Amino acid sequence: MIELSGVHKRFGENRVLQGVDLTVASGTSMVIIGGSGTGKSVLLKCILGLVRPNSGTITLDGQDVTKADRDAFLARFGMLFQGGALFDSLKVWENVAFRLVRGAKPLPKPQAREIAIEKLRRVGLKPETADLFPAELSGGMQKRVGLARAIAANPEIIFFDEPTTGLDPIMAGVINALIREIVTEMGATAMTITHDMSSVRAIADNVAMLHGGVIRWTGPVSELDATPDPYVQQFIHGRAEGPIAAIR
Repeated sequence: MIELSGVHKRFGENRVLQGVDLTVASGTSMVIIGGSGTGKSVLLKCILGLVRPNSGTITLDGQDVTKADRDAFLARFGMLFQGGALFDSLKVWENVAFRLVRGAKPLPKPQAREIAIEKLRRVGLKPETADLFPAELSGGMQKRVGLARAIAANPEIIFFDEPTTGLDPIMAGVINALIREIVTEMGATAMTITHDMSSVRAIADNVAMLHGGVIRWTGPVSELDATPDPYVQQFIHGRAEGPIAAIR
């Protein structure tokens, strides 16, 4: 469904992506791993067309993303942001239904509210949560609301940016399980950025490691531990010593 070929992106003298090649099959879950500052978020922004690559091609179902109709193109995506990115001034249901009432084909608010409450139920939140404000929720509940918003419009493709950041291990496990269930249930194509190896193992069908501006390794998650690549082994085991230099 998504294919990147020779994608380069630089900001001034900073060469972030230096020839990324990656294929994400329809209905699969791809997890991108790599150290901080390696360009994982830039990669997602390039796919979404928010950042234009300096060279290379990115296609969605064979269509160049830079030439797609923006509204129709972005309507195919859902996004769970790293920090939740909920609107403080809107109630929970209004956050979940944001695209439904403000998109190209807005729904009446009562109908959008019903859909929002159903999506909240899907992520394990009670209907009475709908009329609370984000500040009244715990971090785990806010993450669930963000997930409900990401799936509210039944997108074909869902991006997850560090979905378990700031959560305790138990809640992180709950969110990982929810993501896996929902992606499978919807038949969606998923791309996730994460440093959390428990998330990788829970969410991924396939894994790609971004390092040095290129995809260093990619393959099924079942082959991740067995790969002899020293960069992958250092990263997944969190070793201080290895080819990936730590910033001191």
